[in-house]
Amino acid sequence: MEDYPKAVRIHPHVHQACDSVALDYEGRFLRRKRLVAASGRGFLVDLPEVANLTGCEAFVLEDGREIAVQAAAEPVLVVRGDLARLAWHIGNRHTPCQIGPDCLVIRQDHVLEAMLAKLGAEVTHDTRPFTPEGGAYGMGRTMGHSHGHSHDEHEHHHHHA
Repeated sequence: MEDYPKAVRIHPHVHQACDSVALDYEGRFLRRKRLVAASGRGFLVDLPEVANLTGCEAFVLEDGREIAVQAAAEPVLVVRGDLARLAWHIGNRHTPCQIGPDCLVIRQDHVLEAMLAKLGAEVTHDTRPFTPEGGAYGMGRTMGHSHGHSHDEHEHHHHHA
């Protein structure tokens, strides 16, 4: 078996990268995985805990070299219309969302696309890097239904359209 260089930590900014790797949204959530850089050379990511990368960091190899992380282009929906109302409906479904000045961007999902169209949104397909907002309780992903508190403390209802 080939012996791959090992990335043992992440630096929040790229200083002097020797290579790069483009990862989609799901691919930027990892702890241990073999990746292939743009040069075609493989390397192993072996971090002490799961990392949630945004696409501006660098993997630091054991020998100190850096491999820049980039957000890869992936299929998304670009949503325009009453952004506050549409963002509320997207958030109510715990869906990661990238918020821009004139649009919202979510990963392609035919169910959400139909719901947003029914709500009057203009929805278009695109391929671009997807870098959604972090969770409300600090940086990171909006995962499942966790809000950092127990639902036993109060009632919490979701009304789905």
